Amino acid sequence: MRRFMDAYPLARRDILTLAGLASISPLAADVAEPQNRAAAHSDTRRRELYALLGELPARSRPISGKKRSEEERDGYLLETWDLDLSGIESARAYAARPKAAGARLPGVLFNHSHGGGYKIGKLEFVDGRSYLQPVPYARELTGLGYVALAIDHWVFGERSHTSEPDMFKEMLWKGQVLWGMMVYDSLRAMDFLVQRPDVDPARIATLGISMGSTMAWWLAALDERVKVTVDLCCLTDFQTLIAKKNLSAHGVYYFVPGLLKHFTTAQINALIAPRAHLGLAGLQDKLTPVEGLDLIDAELKKVYAEQGHPERWKLLRYDVGHQETAEGRQEIVKFLKQNL
Repeated sequence: MRRFMDAYPLARRDILTLAGLASISPLAADVAEPQNRAAAHSDTRRRELYALLGELPARSRPISGKKRSEEERDGYLLETWDLDLSGIESARAYAARPKAAGARLPGVLFNHSHGGGYKIGKLEFVDGRSYLQPVPYARELTGLGYVALAIDHWVFGERSHTSEPDMFKEMLWKGQVLWGMMVYDSLRAMDFLVQRPDVDPARIATLGISMGSTMAWWLAALDERVKVTVDLCCLTDFQTLIAKKNLSAHGVYYFVPGLLKHFTTAQINALIAPRAHLGLAGLQDKLTPVEGLDLIDAELKKVYAEQGHPERWKLLRYDVGHQETAEGRQEIVKFLKQNL
């Protein structure tokens, strides 16, 4: 495997080839037996969850990337990449880093939202969205001294060549699941991020709002390299959403065949424990009914307490709709500083 630093910075040939990384860490031999059993159970459940995501490219296939440009924006450096994550189609990505960086820095995978903005995708990372606070996350995260990455997901941004319904149906015919392919790309984007020479692979976070929120907790559930998870406005209890007859509020990307036979929302999120997890929700947000938030919160409080770290799970609720509040942004920054 050619080292990432051979392709970084822009002055040299900006092409890299990365070998896939296993997303589940081996258990240490000296872990106490009860913890060992609990960890083994979580590993089994992760494999079960991953298996629901349809036919996916090999997790171990090499990925590659080509850096197309680098520019200074809002006090940070912004790189533009073409990433081959799946071997099916290229994913355009932004990587933002502080201008003055020396030692390895924490890394954050930012997950863009949906909101019907199919042409937006990763632009949300650098330009923001109407339901986010004014400071875009590229500037916020680099200002905290982090390196951050955002990709265009399937049917978004520079990959919006096919409509969401058409892509969902085409993939279904092929034995694939749109959400599964999106999660796969996020896992491989994490491989790309942790291999950067300016990123500390032991200090990794993921965050996003709406669809990006859902991606954050799915990714963290499947990948133990994620040490901190922040999800905004999409911690939705599946059964409560059904009871409210509001499935149409989510795009078809959201639906994974057979999922409810195996997992609840709380059970997926329990796979993140005992790693740090902050959820933020609006009490008037129809995408996250309050009754469902109550169920998830109660279950995760129990799980985190049983694993000896009740302080690592936190759910904040604000009297707003589907949006990030100023107070919420402050809490996110605080949570990242404390745990990353």
